Amino acid sequence: MEEKDEEINIGSSAQMDGGQWQLYEAYNELHGLAQEFSTPFEAPAVLLVGHQTDGKSALVEALMGFQFNHVGGGTKTRRPITLHMKFNPDCDTPLCHLLSDSDPSVPQEKSLQEIQAYVEAENMRLEREPSQFSSKEIIIRIKYKYCPNLTIIDTPGLVAPAPTRKNRVLQIQARAVESLVRHKMQHKEFIILCLEDCSDWSNATTRRVVMQTDPELSRTVVVSTKLDTKIPQFARASDVEVFLSPPACTLDGFMLGDSPFFTSVPSGRVGSGHESVYRSNDEFKQAILSREIEDIIALEEKLGRTLSKLERSRIGVSSLRLFLEELLQKRYMDSVPLIIPLLEKEYRSTTKKLNDINQELSTLDEVKLKEKGRVFHDLFLTKLSLLLKGTVVAPPDKFGETLQDERVNGGSFIGSDGLQLPQKLIPNAGMRLYGGAQYHRAMAEFRFVVGGIKCPPITREEIVNACGVEDIHDGTNYSRTACVIAVAKARDTFEPFLHQLGARLLHILKRMLPISVFLLQRDGEYLSDHEVFLKRVSAAFNNFAESTERSCHEKCLEDLVSTTRYVSWSLHNKNRAGLRQFLDSFGGSEQSTAGVPSANSFSELSSGPVASEKLENKLKSDVKLNHLASGNDSATSIATTETRLADLLDSTLWNRRLAPSSERIVYALVQQIFHGIREYFLASAELKFNCFLLMPVVDKLPALLRDDLESAFEDDLDNVFNITSLRQSLGQRKRETEIELKRIDRLKEKFRQIHRQLNSNQVTSSRASRP
Repeated sequence: MEEKDEEINIGSSAQMDGGQWQLYEAYNELHGLAQEFSTPFEAPAVLLVGHQTDGKSALVEALMGFQFNHVGGGTKTRRPITLHMKFNPDCDTPLCHLLSDSDPSVPQEKSLQEIQAYVEAENMRLEREPSQFSSKEIIIRIKYKYCPNLTIIDTPGLVAPAPTRKNRVLQIQARAVESLVRHKMQHKEFIILCLEDCSDWSNATTRRVVMQTDPELSRTVVVSTKLDTKIPQFARASDVEVFLSPPACTLDGFMLGDSPFFTSVPSGRVGSGHESVYRSNDEFKQAILSREIEDIIALEEKLGRTLSKLERSRIGVSSLRLFLEELLQKRYMDSVPLIIPLLEKEYRSTTKKLNDINQELSTLDEVKLKEKGRVFHDLFLTKLSLLLKGTVVAPPDKFGETLQDERVNGGSFIGSDGLQLPQKLIPNAGMRLYGGAQYHRAMAEFRFVVGGIKCPPITREEIVNACGVEDIHDGTNYSRTACVIAVAKARDTFEPFLHQLGARLLHILKRMLPISVFLLQRDGEYLSDHEVFLKRVSAAFNNFAESTERSCHEKCLEDLVSTTRYVSWSLHNKNRAGLRQFLDSFGGSEQSTAGVPSANSFSELSSGPVASEKLENKLKSDVKLNHLASGNDSATSIATTETRLADLLDSTLWNRRLAPSSERIVYALVQQIFHGIREYFLASAELKFNCFLLMPVVDKLPALLRDDLESAFEDDLDNVFNITSLRQSLGQRKRETEIELKRIDRLKEKFRQIHRQLNSNQVTSSRASRP
């Protein structure tokens, strides 16, 4: 009975009229065009989705009626395989054409063995590559007496690895396969054939992935494979009933066909070897039909009743094939009115592309190329200026950098302690910035970091070593000692920040180049076909930025060297006043404690400028009180002053033993000199980077780029624009676009004829139905 039904189904396919043949041909060509030229339309097709052990490739072979695929354990499909199948009763053997990757416009006739070898070679090639998978389809056109009229896309099998560290490679592979499959399922025109190898519908292994794209299963056909292995597992008839007709609560959604299909594919390969089970495809086809009969008999025995007509229509590969063929044919016919406007739009777009290529070819002369280069020069500078002044045109999520990104890519401000400030202390740290806004944030971070630096610790050994011996006497000069220590500490502390600031700002400037290119592309002002010219402009900009940063860095370094080589007390007025008060206070007798600064006074002096002012005022008051207490006797005053001076010289100039008071003097002076150098360095570095790095981009870059271009135009214009290569490239693009345009035009006319024929058939049918 089943064999007779099968013959009837094939016979119905043979009776297709010319309009239907034309429909299938048109859609097959449309699918090939979409793959070859990445056009924005897709023909309806059946997308096969399942796990590695679900029997995907075996089901595809059963639907086709012959074997060709690389079937076995593990991952055997690493590229999607698109099969354009067409029933042809005159083809006793499969007639196959492979669309090669090198020239997809010309199908190459191949034998089954050659196609199988090609698929296996591709799988082995991809297995050796880092990505291991490719989304580019292998397209095969097949005509055969057992083929349905279907377009099926066989995808790589999904993988569910164990979550252990030793399976990390397999986990990466599983994510790559799932990403590829989900990308394919995004096409709304595709009918998803979801394969499940389970006897309990509560286990949604493949449906879990499918429902992420098609939550309601509204364009999904669910198929339970390996039915012959599941029937013996059921002990009761009720279990079989639930399996064949799962309740709505178990199988969510509104799947195509209302209920699952159940298939079995006999094991064994076709061939002449001793390991082959079938000697021909006819034997393989007969085995498929016999398996369907055996499955129906086994189910009826388990149920204790005869299967209904609806239940039988869900059992077997032939039932699934008939359902898919009718469903796809309906989708084809429904999509015809929608395809025509898409082809019209694509035709206009391709025509415009061809006109642009012709326009480009007509401008390949010296005068026009030079003018084009000058126009691009002006537009590029306009975009750079816009980025510096501020814009929101470039998307921050694509081109912006957070402070963390900026530190990773451009370097961090790190002191001698190896620490960097937490990001939360810097304004706008979490925002993705670019251009002038990013430059301003980097400079603000520099001010914040350097402005908060304290003088490094000073040891007694450093003070004694800094005293040394003068060239004319062996006394000590603590003011010189303080200067030696302060300038050495300042140089070692601040010079690394100068290098870090230059690297950070150079990174920000260089980032403006790709953002400017994006703005030019968005506005249609980019010279996409002139790579040599564009590389020259990019190289000129990067060289300018690097040389300008080096020059600015040298100027800042000169300032730092001059500031740390010679101490000008006019830059440290507070220090000079403090030194005078110290000398006055140390001029008193050893018994007088009022004239000796306390430890608290020195700690106040070392704590910062405000504290130093307080200490200076305090010392001035103490001096005035001392003078009043001394009385008006000038002789006594002179004698007291001489005694205090002698004591001071004895404790500082002639005594090499470092007293606590001397140590405090040196420490206080070093602190104040260091802080004075810090303030000068901070203001000088910021001003110079603004004047000698930022401003040259505005006032010097335009002239430099123009001079570079004009010099290149005069020396070798052909190499600047690579005219010979460009003319060949444009010629090749023109030929390819003309071919694409002709194919689109031919397809457009085919679909128009089909549309007219369908409308004519509808009118004829409506007239025939009238009484």
